Amino acid sequence: MCSYKFKKQGGGVVDISSQSLSHINGRPVLQPYNNSHKKYNTCNFKISPPPISPKIKKVNVLNTSNETPKIPKSSPPISPKIKSPIKKVKNDSSFMIVEVAGSIAAARREQVANMQVQRKQRIAHYGRTNSAKFNANAAAVDSTSREAKRCSFITPNSDPIYIAYHDEEWGVLVHDDNLLFELLVLTVAQVGSDWTSVLKRRQDFRDAFSGFDAEIVAKYNEKKINSTSIVYGIELSQVRGVVDNSKRILEMKKQFGSFHKYLWGFVSNKTIKTQYKACNKIPVKTSKSETMSKDMVKKGFRYVGPTIIHSFMQAVGLTNDHIITCPRHVQCATQKPIAM
Repeated sequence: MCSYKFKKQGGGVVDISSQSLSHINGRPVLQPYNNSHKKYNTCNFKISPPPISPKIKKVNVLNTSNETPKIPKSSPPISPKIKSPIKKVKNDSSFMIVEVAGSIAAARREQVANMQVQRKQRIAHYGRTNSAKFNANAAAVDSTSREAKRCSFITPNSDPIYIAYHDEEWGVLVHDDNLLFELLVLTVAQVGSDWTSVLKRRQDFRDAFSGFDAEIVAKYNEKKINSTSIVYGIELSQVRGVVDNSKRILEMKKQFGSFHKYLWGFVSNKTIKTQYKACNKIPVKTSKSETMSKDMVKKGFRYVGPTIIHSFMQAVGLTNDHIITCPRHVQCATQKPIAM
């Protein structure tokens, strides 16, 4: 059999003897070269799915190489819990909270009870003769309300002498020179101590300083000063300060006519009226007390810092520092000053 060859367009010879011949009816027939390409079955190729990333498993870190991981045992079946009656617990807890002594709820209940007693007394006893029991209840309610309205530094545990001082003296206008001298000395003495202790020794101070007569105290010599300190247990420096202040008071009397005219001149003979709602809002000193302190120091007074002078102003009525809920606030505010 002869072979058929032909040239490619790009050059070279191609043998098509075995590639381009086809047998038709037992006879070899030459077929075009382009139609004799080899067919590939694309269905034989399998497309594999994308690899799945392995799941990260938690590995328990073992302390040593000999340890083996422990397989957790199946937990036993959990028995159903018996629920406690919630309502009963809540009721019990709330009952305990209400009944705690000194709690806000207990105080509120007591206040409501007192208001109900007052209301019943106003309605039930209208136009009737008051019985002894009614008078006792009314007095108890009134006393409770009065104590609740006082300045907050007066508590149920306060000493009676301190309560009496608050209710009768603190904030009352003072124009007597001897009493002004006394309150100045007591105000200085309570520094580092407290008013209750000083008030209990008030008579000792009066005896030690001759009833706070400035003319007598100004004549104390060194021997009298030492004996006063020893007999009455007053610091020697404090006794010397009282003697020096008595001499300054005599000078104020010569210059202004009286000691009270000198002091009340700083406020134009009018009490400074304040409107404090709580005692923690009351300052320890004011611009007025600083002004008085500077002038008194300039004139030779001792132990007259702005804080002491502010406390002295409160005591003698130069300023009314009772809080507005205290009954003494209105009483001290309505006092009429003496004409100077």
